[in-house]
Amino acid sequence: MAGNRGTQLIGSSAPSGGAVLDAPVSSAWARELIDAVRSLRPAAAFALVGGTDLADRAELINQLRALEDLKSAAAAARARIAVAFDAAQRSADAAAGVPAEEQGRGVGAQIALARRESPARGSRLHGLAKALVSEMPRTLAALESGRLNEWRATLLVKETACLSAEDRCAVDEELAADTGAFDGAGDKAIIAAARAAAYRRDPRSVTQRASHAATERHVSLRPAPDTMTYLTALLPVAQGVAVHAALSRHADSLRSGGDARSRGQLMADALVERTTGTPGGISGVEVQLVMTDRTLFQGDAEPARLPGYGIVPAGWARELLAGNQNQNQAEGSQDGEKQPGQAEPGQRGKTQELKLWLRRLFTAPGTGELVAVDSRARLFPAGLRRFIQARDDTCRTPYCDAPIRHFDHIVPWHHGGTTSLANGAGLCEACNHTKELPGWTTQTRTATTSPGTRHVLDIRTPSGHHYRSTAPPLPGTHEPEIQPARSRHHRRRLRLHAKVLKFARVADLRLA
Repeated sequence: MAGNRGTQLIGSSAPSGGAVLDAPVSSAWARELIDAVRSLRPAAAFALVGGTDLADRAELINQLRALEDLKSAAAAARARIAVAFDAAQRSADAAAGVPAEEQGRGVGAQIALARRESPARGSRLHGLAKALVSEMPRTLAALESGRLNEWRATLLVKETACLSAEDRCAVDEELAADTGAFDGAGDKAIIAAARAAAYRRDPRSVTQRASHAATERHVSLRPAPDTMTYLTALLPVAQGVAVHAALSRHADSLRSGGDARSRGQLMADALVERTTGTPGGISGVEVQLVMTDRTLFQGDAEPARLPGYGIVPAGWARELLAGNQNQNQAEGSQDGEKQPGQAEPGQRGKTQELKLWLRRLFTAPGTGELVAVDSRARLFPAGLRRFIQARDDTCRTPYCDAPIRHFDHIVPWHHGGTTSLANGAGLCEACNHTKELPGWTTQTRTATTSPGTRHVLDIRTPSGHHYRSTAPPLPGTHEPEIQPARSRHHRRRLRLHAKVLKFARVADLRLA
């Protein structure tokens, strides 16, 4: 996942001469403030159970409150700085002859990199900053003084997003958050007050926003602990209630019939079955597990990686490859003359035969780099795309964990870039478009490969800052390097071992 990808801010730009200098990112005042915060250390006596003095305990709470106020003030300062940077970037674009409608593009991506956030969140933070500074000055003042934290200021901005600039300013004046109107109020109270004020100002826009929300319905998938996933659907309220009611009735019916599964399990199983049309949910899947041969064949504990999900335990990966077929055979043997996995029409609880294709992806010992391949074609061929997908896992832009949608030439094709593994990177759609903006072009070497144990990208933004992204480590990356063969007998044993791995079979799986 994104947490596995190494990212580093390398340097910052100097305005004179356009040179790029490796200089500390923080200004002197910022370093002094950071040092002052770091100097706050509770006395050792009060870190123990024995610290019971009321005055000292009160001081610790006071420090917590002061740090919270400092965090809110920093959030307000970030908003002002982001708006100032946006204005400066637009002025630079205008001076460079960029069309007005394209000026300021990529600002959100640069803000995201500076704040160590994903590009999508960077764009939202950019919009929040512009709304606070330009349209909601009293909310910004409340944030600056510590009466609101950044999250609650975000709620006020979000609930007034459908209003015009004039109406939003009027709601900001009506609520007057800087006067303490929301002292002691929770999130729900703030949302209710903002919605009511927005509806009084422009009921038509609020109603249109509610009707437009139905067009944003979607289904998303994200990892959950213990090799589980969250499947989330954003639906209009009537449809969502209807789906939940249907699953609930189905579960209650089976429970009353003696089914031993819990109500939640029955609802989840029914959702999978009704969506896929099969009792087991899947009838065939290509499992592109990235794992070492030792994990697969020798019971090693090195975890595997499942593209699109993340790191999975070694035992779970082996069970996925071998356990399903053994289970199918065991269940099928209980059905008399029926073939394994074949179920009667309407029969529930039986697992259909699951066909798995194992794609073995081997890494170089010690380095964790996948085997390199290249192509003379303009587009990345299917095999090379699979390699890049397995290597990068998610978008290679720092802090972006969006799924890979585009396979990009790091050095563009029209500038002599090759269609190769070293010159390829997996990017989401937004990051690939951002890379093509002025200042992110090949002339300024937007992204170049650097030598190292794993694939590395050096990204340069229009402001001259450099960011480095290292491909996430693959299974077996930290294994010790294999010693070179010292004798003919030793080389013969290595060839025999490679031949065994080449023709290995796990539980009669079909290899691809």
